[in-house]
Amino acid sequence: MSDRFAGLTHAGADWAGLRVLVTGMGVSGFAAADALLELGASVIVVDAGNGTEAQDEKAHLLEVLGADVRRGAEHVAQWPQDDIDLVVTSPGWRPSQPILAHAESQQIPIWAEVELAWRIRPEVGAAPWITVTGTNGKTTTVKMVESILQASGLRAIAVGNVGKPVMEAILDTDPYDVLVVELSSFQLHYSYSISALSSCVLNVAPDHVDWHGSFEEYAAAKAKIYDNTTVACVYNVQDPRTEAMVAQADVVEGARAVGFTIGTPGLSMVGVVEDVLADRAFIEDRATSAAELATFQDLDSAGSPAPHTVSNALAAGALTRAVGVPTAAVQQGLRDFAPQEHRITELPVAGDVRFVNDSKATNPHAAAASIQAYERVVWVAGGLLKGADVDDLVAAAASRLRAAVLMGADAAQIEAALRRHAPEVPVHIVQSDNTGRMTLPNSPLT
Repeated sequence: MSDRFAGLTHAGADWAGLRVLVTGMGVSGFAAADALLELGASVIVVDAGNGTEAQDEKAHLLEVLGADVRRGAEHVAQWPQDDIDLVVTSPGWRPSQPILAHAESQQIPIWAEVELAWRIRPEVGAAPWITVTGTNGKTTTVKMVESILQASGLRAIAVGNVGKPVMEAILDTDPYDVLVVELSSFQLHYSYSISALSSCVLNVAPDHVDWHGSFEEYAAAKAKIYDNTTVACVYNVQDPRTEAMVAQADVVEGARAVGFTIGTPGLSMVGVVEDVLADRAFIEDRATSAAELATFQDLDSAGSPAPHTVSNALAAGALTRAVGVPTAAVQQGLRDFAPQEHRITELPVAGDVRFVNDSKATNPHAAAASIQAYERVVWVAGGLLKGADVDDLVAAAASRLRAAVLMGADAAQIEAALRRHAPEVPVHIVQSDNTGRMTLPNSPLT
């Protein structure tokens, strides 16, 4: 990296005249272009979209601010003729996209918008970050962390893939005490210098293989979240890959490895003792005792939270205890936490049928957690598998499935897995985009 880029570490650095190509004009791309213009950079924005009212408004505003906005497929299909110092890219753009591939071949730096956000924080008094990634559970965990931090009296907010864009939080005129940043593998792929207080990979299972090219590359992107961590790298004891990632991470001297487990915690872990979430990592006498963080009743009024809920709560507890939050605030924050929509959300009962909205389960690992939470399931599934294999999911879920309703591009692939591993399960494939009333032919619903 050139000396100039090495010096671009805060908002007061010399950004003036930097020639930046911003790819994409969505939420993150717009925020990145806006921030760069404010810093005095010269900005070109390219986006394939052309014609919607929202895009017209964004384009007009950026042009008023001084950006060169180029819309249309022709502008994203090839490298512009202009001299470019830096590319800031949006999460939806794959490394194989022609503009990004060209920049890579010419050794032009490519940053995710979160890398830019980290580099334009105030030089003094910037809010520290707590970072979370994983195949599943990211949003639930960062919202739990947000709730715990707020219960401790801190002005904290969950940002990134959830809620407010990181860039907006960085530029907020009323500074935050802590930012809880949800990071996707796409964002981490082009991030290099983020240095969180505490960081976590919740779990790793095949997902987004179509974007990264292989599961190994996907996992490598996730692992980058641990680099430069200053206080604690939190890993999942039930997922050995995450512990291996911590072992290989280039952390700041003194950073600890802290495991979370839904089993009994060992030294330097948080875990479960009967119905208590217990801390054996952040207390003085952790060799012989543990501190109570919360109980199952705090997570679920019936006292029987799903295993993935317990796991997420333990991760949130470890991430916040690492930065000095007292146990009472952890408990209160978990009590106050309200699950987000579309994540195993119970809907009204119709007759004897319980309907559950888990439309955020967009990969086999997430779907498995949802199905395992219920004894008898009619599974509505489909869409794009993104290169993932569903055989293990179907084999594990076979005894719980009473019927399957399939739709979308990869319905046939899911059907084939059901025929192999659950041949007794009735399958109905939706052949059209009709969202009206549908009856399953001769299929038991309970």
